[in-house]
Amino acid sequence: MKRPQEILKEKEGMQSLSELTSIFEGIASMKIAQVKNQVLQSQNFFDRLWQMYSQINVNNIFSFGRHVDQEGIIDKELFIVITAEGGFSGDIDQKLIRWMLQSYDKSKNDIIVIGHHGAVQLAQQGVSFQKYFKLPVKDQNINVTPIIKEVQNYRSTMVFYQTYVSLMVQDVKKISLSKAVEEQGKEVKKGDEIINEATYIFEPSSFAVVDHLERSMMNIALSQVILESKLAQYASRFQAMSAAHRRANDTVDELKLSYSRAKRAIKDERLKEIINGLRKAVHA
Repeated sequence: MKRPQEILKEKEGMQSLSELTSIFEGIASMKIAQVKNQVLQSQNFFDRLWQMYSQINVNNIFSFGRHVDQEGIIDKELFIVITAEGGFSGDIDQKLIRWMLQSYDKSKNDIIVIGHHGAVQLAQQGVSFQKYFKLPVKDQNINVTPIIKEVQNYRSTMVFYQTYVSLMVQDVKKISLSKAVEEQGKEVKKGDEIINEATYIFEPSSFAVVDHLERSMMNIALSQVILESKLAQYASRFQAMSAAHRRANDTVDELKLSYSRAKRAIKDERLKEIINGLRKAVHA
């Protein structure tokens, strides 16, 4: 049996761990609220862009911002995989990578990874990827312009990401980037006026304006997907920290009991020594 001093030291260590996991749990909860608010703000900006776009691009053909320049397109589907940058997010990244690889064909797909965890896991499995981008640390003003430039080089793009179902449930999902834009646009009320070259002057051209709007909306749609992934990661982290906090508290309770038992054992041993000493004195 461990000595009381050893048990007490171990208990103090577990109490510190419990306090630490509680802090991480609180941070994750705060981040979830912040990201939800950011998603709503960016949606308002997207709504206005989509209204303008629907008024100008009357044929509703989404061209990834390539109405003007269609040359040099790679005849592959680009896979964008969004994973966590840091730790304490459970096994949701592994689940996402496994699922993505079920659809991956090297001859038909190229991969871009967002987030350090995904890059490490793919490298460990010997799967090559074209580029790696760090997951933005800040949840506001996410700059995805370099990624959108890569997107425009490919025939189509599929995004694999983590989705927030509830605080206790997270899942993985895939969506075509063009479909992600169109799905967001479905909820937006279209403007009544049709804007064309008969009534407006476009500089340098109406196609160039449509391309700019499509690139802007792809920026927002991809940013929204990244935010949803971060929301799922924060929820997964909240779950992991909550579980660790409970385990730490359970261990502290067990150590308190062990400490009491160890102290009782020492007292019992001393009492036995006193009784034995008295018996020897009586018989002497």
